[in-house]
Amino acid sequence: MRIILAVTGCIGAYKAALIIRLLQKNGHEVFPVMTRNAERFISALTLEKLSGNRVVTSLWDTGAGGIDHIGTARGADLLLVAPATANILGKFASGIADDFLSTLFLAFEGPAVIAPAMNVAMWNNAATRNNLEILESRGIVFIRPGDGYQACGEFGPGRLAEPEEIVEEVEQFFRASKSLLGKKVLVTAGPTIEDLDPVRFLSNRSSGKMGYALASEAARRGAEVYLVSGPVSIQPPREASLIKVRSAAEMAEAVFSIFPEIDIVIKAAAVADYTATSISPEKIKKGSGNLNLELARTVDILGELGKRKTSQFLVGFAAESGDLEAGARKKLKEKSLDMIVANDITAEETGFDADDNQAVVFGREGLISEIPRASKAAVAHQIWNYIEHSTAHPGIPNKD
Repeated sequence: MRIILAVTGCIGAYKAALIIRLLQKNGHEVFPVMTRNAERFISALTLEKLSGNRVVTSLWDTGAGGIDHIGTARGADLLLVAPATANILGKFASGIADDFLSTLFLAFEGPAVIAPAMNVAMWNNAATRNNLEILESRGIVFIRPGDGYQACGEFGPGRLAEPEEIVEEVEQFFRASKSLLGKKVLVTAGPTIEDLDPVRFLSNRSSGKMGYALASEAARRGAEVYLVSGPVSIQPPREASLIKVRSAAEMAEAVFSIFPEIDIVIKAAAVADYTATSISPEKIKKGSGNLNLELARTVDILGELGKRKTSQFLVGFAAESGDLEAGARKKLKEKSLDMIVANDITAEETGFDADDNQAVVFGREGLISEIPRASKAAVAHQIWNYIEHSTAHPGIPNKD
């Protein structure tokens, strides 16, 4: 494979030399790209001699071979940014293109893997977390930094992952990149909205982040992805066919129309259980007493899919606040699911509207795995591993 290794300016830049050697050992050709600040930590000459390819450091550094951001982007199978500073993450997320690397990133149409490195306070800053979330929603794969003492003397997350870890993640990425080729996947995400009048509605706290992460991971593995989404404020994966809906009835109509041609369904949306029996055409005025609303059950989309499925692999989600296992197993059986992902909605900093998640996964044969707290992109990666294992080896739990 042809890999662009982009190096930005932080103390972890010295690890780029070993990353090149390890990638070459695995048979990859490496094309280094450096920011001007990266050259303060390791020389371009070092990376050039190790890689055997000229290092590009400037938009104007086209050289005799005519290398530019478009040509470089089109000739590679993967863009690996290691280390990636907080600054470059901000540029990538915002679409800023003021140097060779940020311009290359916008021009690159292939997959990207990013290994961040920065001070622990910068890593935990809300702006950095927001940039990570934006990039993950667009299908970017992150190699999480490690914990440890940093050059500034502080301790915590932010250290660049070790070269061996980075290269192994790259190899896993290539192994998984075509594993769902030829498969059609349907993912539902986000909340539904049930209108009461022109300004009021019933809904829930679902952000859509988990569903979008699952859709992004499926697309990365080569699937043809259909994403049926309620109203959310995040960017969909560019490889997915997005179908926007608002109400439970609209989601049901969209899902049922696509379902017969789908191979794998993941119902991650938080669909409203009830809707108003009538919608007031005018704003409901505040009265002196209580307001009584008459609500009717919405269609049970997941249950109906369980009845209609033929060869489809059907995955549901269970958001529980009580007995997690009992609730998940009951839903798995009643709705004829092949797998269910259970979340404890009372857990702090995970679940609805959070960047992280943790889950327990059950299959027809019992417990598959407990997924500890991680980013929703990482959780999506694990869930797809279990789905692929279960479809390849039906009836055998994958307890890892």
